[in-house]
Amino acid sequence: MLIETENTPNPATLKFMPGRPVMEAGPPRDFADADEAEASPLAAALFSLGDVAGVFFGRDFVAVTAGEGADWRDLKPEVLAVLLDHFSSHAPLFRAGTAHDIVIEDDAAFAEHPEDADIVAQIKELIELRVRPAVANDGGDIVYRGFDKGVVYLAMHGACSGCPSSTATLKQGIEQLLKHYVPEVTEVRAA
Repeated sequence: MLIETENTPNPATLKFMPGRPVMEAGPPRDFADADEAEASPLAAALFSLGDVAGVFFGRDFVAVTAGEGADWRDLKPEVLAVLLDHFSSHAPLFRAGTAHDIVIEDDAAFAEHPEDADIVAQIKELIELRVRPAVANDGGDIVYRGFDKGVVYLAMHGACSGCPSSTATLKQGIEQLLKHYVPEVTEVRAA
C-alpha cells in the first residue's frame, strides 16, 4: 500500500492520502488532543507518537499537525507506519459504542434572523461548492458557523487551524468570493 503525502500551507501540518476513503460518511472529524482521540484507534495511535498536536480526518485524507519543536524528518516515518498498519489491517476508524463522544456542531453559532434565510442559503452553497473542496486540497476544512449583520462566521479545521496563511485565505480569498456573489456580505471572520 502506498500512502502519498503533501505539504499544506501550514508548515506544521502534513496531508496523508491512503488512496481510499477515510471518512466514508459524516462530516470531517478534528481531534485537538489525545483525550478527544480516544474515540478513534487511529487518532489515538497517532497521538501516542508524542510529537502530534492535532489529527484531522477528511473524506480521503488524514492531516497530522506536528507539535511545537517536532521535526517532520523524524515524525513522518512514524506517522506513515501507524497509517500503514491501520489501513492494511482494515481496522475501524472509530471505536464501537463511542458515537456519543462525537460532537457535531450546529451549523450556526447563534440564532439567525428568518429574513436572512435566502442569504444564508447562498452563503452555504458557495462554501460547500467552491470553498470546502479547495480547502480540503490543502488538508483542512472550513465550516459555516453563522451570519449576522453582514458578517459571515466560519470555523477552520485541520491544516487550516493555526495556519499562518489562514487570515489571508479568509480575507483575500473567501471574503472576496462571498462579497462578489452575495452583496449582503460585508466581512468574514473566524469563529
